[in-house]
Amino acid sequence: MNMKPFFQRILLAFCAFAPATSGNVAATFALATVPIVGFVGSAVDYSRGSSLRSAMQAAVDSTALMLSKDAATLSNSDLNAKALSYFKALMTRPEAKNIAVTATYSTGTGASLVLNSSATMDTNFMGLLGYKQLNINASSTTAWGSTRLRVALALDNTGSMADSGKMTALKSATKTLLTQLKNAAATSADVYVSIVPFSKDVNVGSSNYAGNWIDWSDWDDDNGHDTSTTTCTTTKTGKSGKSTKKCSTTTTWVPDNHNTWNGCITDRDQNYDQTVTAANPADASLADSATSTLYPAEQYDYCPVAMMGLNNNWTNMNSLVDQMYPNGNTNQPIGLVWGWLSLVGGGPFTVPAKDANYKYQDIIILMSDGLNTENRWSTSQTQVDKRMYDSSKSGAGTCANIKATGVTIYTIHVNTNGDPTSTLLQNCASGTDKFFLVTSSSGIASVFNTIGTNLTKLRVAK
Repeated sequence: MNMKPFFQRILLAFCAFAPATSGNVAATFALATVPIVGFVGSAVDYSRGSSLRSAMQAAVDSTALMLSKDAATLSNSDLNAKALSYFKALMTRPEAKNIAVTATYSTGTGASLVLNSSATMDTNFMGLLGYKQLNINASSTTAWGSTRLRVALALDNTGSMADSGKMTALKSATKTLLTQLKNAAATSADVYVSIVPFSKDVNVGSSNYAGNWIDWSDWDDDNGHDTSTTTCTTTKTGKSGKSTKKCSTTTTWVPDNHNTWNGCITDRDQNYDQTVTAANPADASLADSATSTLYPAEQYDYCPVAMMGLNNNWTNMNSLVDQMYPNGNTNQPIGLVWGWLSLVGGGPFTVPAKDANYKYQDIIILMSDGLNTENRWSTSQTQVDKRMYDSSKSGAGTCANIKATGVTIYTIHVNTNGDPTSTLLQNCASGTDKFFLVTSSSGIASVFNTIGTNLTKLRVAK
């Protein structure tokens, strides 16, 4: 290919450029490329800045959550030092320069932790327009404590819990749940828990034998011994004054001392068994045929371990869980109503006062591994079920009474034997998402963890 004509045309073009008067167009275009490059490059820098801000937001959110548990116990300087340390560990983007974090903890209607973070990023193109750095900011507010938790654990301790390792699994799962709840508390008043083991009866603790809320009438009839008293009289008859002695023996029932009671309580008279109506000590003088508000003592052979009212002594609660053992028949209604009573007070329970500056979420978690088998009046499952949820009366019963007060009920059916799923526990729960079916012992831990996570979840507001 002959290249001569090509080079000749190039030479002619250069020769013509020197005398051309329109050369200012090229100069103008050269100057115009500066803002053009700046504007196009700014899009690149802005994209980098947007990506960096997203990373900072994720880091500041995580930092806020990590600090929330300890915020109440840290000084302001320690809080800010930890905030910066956590944030820098999470913020691994090298383009972030001059990182700063400020943390502010406050209380009022709940507790909150506000984190503000800032950093600078060197620009690659926007410097042509005079912007050598971009300022990047992100903030996060973690709020907790405006809602405090009161949680009642009504736990099946019946004989069938000995099967398939269920009791062992329940103990482990309960202790893990207690740890979750403990860790959710920024202050000691944030979370209180009660534990109510149940079988046919519940155990309020034998040390409460002097309580004026106890009905001893049936217990006195069933626990005691006969005492025989012989009375003799001597009389003289006839002129000789001969003495005649006559004796009679009277047998009297003597109830045992109430301090020998094992602490067991059975169902209250209907329909007080479905409510938390306060016990009236005056009912102790009622006739046997009258309806009493008192709690009937019973010397049940398979009495579970003593319950524990609302408290935040996590060591003692774990110790109680370790003492649980499986025995006796199933009466879910009594476990449920005593879980409710532990939240509102009455009988042996004294409930910590609620602070008007906080909202409270009252929770009952009812776990059982089977069907109801016995209460104070019947060994018919249907009759026991009706005390808790009576489908023939539009669901009337303990469950409806509890939910009407705003208490949330979680129910768990541990069904390892292939029994029908408990419609009673399904109906009793506060919603379909509050009922859990477990088909293996190992599943108890997973369900307790899910419920614990739901209860302790913190809200991050941006």
